[in-house]
Amino acid sequence: MGMFITFKINQDHLSAADRKHCVEVCPVDIFCLQNDGQLATRLDNEDECTLCDLCLQTTPPGALRIVKLYEATA
Repeated sequence: MGMFITFKINQDHLSAADRKHCVEVCPVDIFCLQNDGQLATRLDNEDECTLCDLCLQTTPPGALRIVKLYEATA
């Protein structure tokens, strides 16, 4: 599991095309589709994220959030 970041996925905001494109665009293979078509992360790959934001640009607002675990929260 990610030590530095984790992903929050809101499946209700994603179409099937959004899910598929998110998997395809990630340069470090963080995302996958489950058997039921839901978007998921490969937990072992989360720390490989380069914070390129391609996944955020690919998905609608509110569908995906990157949580940086090393930042202080108020």
